[in-house]
Amino acid sequence: MRILKLIFALLIISSQLIWGQTKTELEEQRKKALEEIAYVDNLLSNTVKEKSASVNALKILGNKVSLREQIISGMSSEIGLLNQRIELNRLAIEMMENDLILLKNDYSRAILNSYKAEKINPEIIYILSAKDFNQGYKRLKYLQQVTKLRRNEAQIITELKERIEETKSRLESDLMKISDLQQKEVQQKNLLIGEQARKQRMIKSLGNKEKQLKQELDEKKRIAKKIEREISRILEEERKKNVGTGLTPEQKIISENFSENKGRLPWPVERGTITSHYGIHQHPVLKYVKEENHGIDITSSGKIKAISIFKGEVTAITTISGANMTVIIRHGKYCSVYNNLINVKVKKGDKVETKEEIGDVYSDPADNYNCTIKFMIFEQGFLDPEQWIAKI
Repeated sequence: MRILKLIFALLIISSQLIWGQTKTELEEQRKKALEEIAYVDNLLSNTVKEKSASVNALKILGNKVSLREQIISGMSSEIGLLNQRIELNRLAIEMMENDLILLKNDYSRAILNSYKAEKINPEIIYILSAKDFNQGYKRLKYLQQVTKLRRNEAQIITELKERIEETKSRLESDLMKISDLQQKEVQQKNLLIGEQARKQRMIKSLGNKEKQLKQELDEKKRIAKKIEREISRILEEERKKNVGTGLTPEQKIISENFSENKGRLPWPVERGTITSHYGIHQHPVLKYVKEENHGIDITSSGKIKAISIFKGEVTAITTISGANMTVIIRHGKYCSVYNNLINVKVKKGDKVETKEEIGDVYSDPADNYNCTIKFMIFEQGFLDPEQWIAKI
């Protein structure tokens, strides 16, 4: 019986720990990745020819390739988990079948011995031949316990047979799932090969525009420095104005709440894909050039509204040549920066709430009419926005 209990425990562990939650997580990751690929496809829909592509389109395609690789990796993990469970189930079936043979043999011997004993000495005679009432009562209870034990053994044999059949059924189901996943994995790999080839063609095409790409990079640097200077100027003005006083009680509360919501703040747009991350990165085309981003770039399609990531006060609205309008919102000691806006709906000094609309993101004809917002967070220096906004 110890072996039987061990088998049941093994089945429970393999089902719950190895397959349950992990399977759900992998399926959820795959679902989100496929949804994101569909969204990215929409962003790339107008980029029919690689020669008309932009660096931003290349980054969007790069995101798609990364998502596809993530799906394939998740499928491989899921197949690996299924194979582990299959091996455990095979082991469990082998152990249970061996146990079933032992139980059946023991049960057969017990029934045969009982039959022989009853022929020689029937139960009623065995009870009535007792010396006294107490001994007769004990013999009766003994016979009842033997009958109960036989009944329990028969029930255990039946349950064990059912458990073996259930495990075999689960084994067959897992084998079918592996076959299905392997087919889907092949499909995803074929799609990945095509996307990687398209990416290489796009890189080659953009590589022929080296002079233009350098000009675009210099323009990005100019805009970034202008934004940085503007933020520094605003903070310096406020420091001089509030010298000796520091933050107001209300600003302190907002600042603390902002900090407490790190990793849970909403995105500055309802939907989009990050096409440039924070920090210093290799240029996607110019291999000998590195570019620095003080924030993140989020590209979206359609008419996109920019929203405040947290309640605060609009401290500046400025126009930067080549980058449209920039809105800076103060949240206590933190500032959030929204660049490349048009039709700004707020003005300096306005108090805004979380997710309040502050303007439209510019739709760029040179980038398939996609909308790209540059978003930054500042607190004694630029911070990585991806550590502050919620994961999607």
